[in-house]
Amino acid sequence: MEWLTDPLQFDFFVRALAAVMIVSVLCALVGAWVVLRGLSYIGDAMSHAVLPGLVGALLAGGNLLIGALVAAVLTALGIGAVGQRSGLKQDSAIGIVFVGMFALGVVMLSRAPTFATDLSTFLIGNPLGVTPADLWSALGVTALVALVLGAFHKELLLASFDPTEARAIGLPVGRLGHLLLIVIGLVVVLTVQLVGTTLSVSLLVTSSAAARLLARSLKKMMVLAAGLGILGGVTGLYLSYYLDTAAGATIVLVNTAIFVLALLFRRRE
Repeated sequence: MEWLTDPLQFDFFVRALAAVMIVSVLCALVGAWVVLRGLSYIGDAMSHAVLPGLVGALLAGGNLLIGALVAAVLTALGIGAVGQRSGLKQDSAIGIVFVGMFALGVVMLSRAPTFATDLSTFLIGNPLGVTPADLWSALGVTALVALVLGAFHKELLLASFDPTEARAIGLPVGRLGHLLLIVIGLVVVLTVQLVGTTLSVSLLVTSSAAARLLARSLKKMMVLAAGLGILGGVTGLYLSYYLDTAAGATIVLVNTAIFVLALLFRRRE
């Protein structure tokens, strides 16, 4: 059992394990909605669309996380507004707003005197560099997201799968869509800061997609997605420790392998 306990002597490894478990649960809560509503592109889009918020906070000497959150909320509202007013499909609205926000961030960055390493660290992420404060923040956001999604579960469910009926009974379908996008943006910003863009998207989409193949209800899908995310995260961290590979990328590869296995298992049913 030494192979299991040896890495646990390092505090950074234990914190990385805790971070991956918390983020897996957090991503499962919203990842199910992302997959079911066909918003898989939004995870990667959001992680890049927050760039102007990051650069603005950097130039103003402010908190990068707050800047990213502001940009994420504006992006979410922009996607909802473009989709409603233009009649375009949501993936088109995501592409338009994402590219515009990212370009704005690049322009702002080009005016900065120097490129800050803090900014690159935020975008790339590092599971092995998670601090105790990061863990508490993740727990707080997880509790907040669970509370919001739990409070509006029935409304979101009806608005997602039968918007006509939802409008007929007076539900604010547009506002519910905006709320879901804002929650997704909040989750993406936090997970990108903790574990990086690639792993964030993998936990948000890949684990939930694998769960979608095996589960028949939304709640079971969320629980299974969290379990698969934790399994992939723990396995990937141990592999990265013993193989001396990049932690985030190794976890993504394990998550991808789990999805392939779920796909093969589904086809045999």
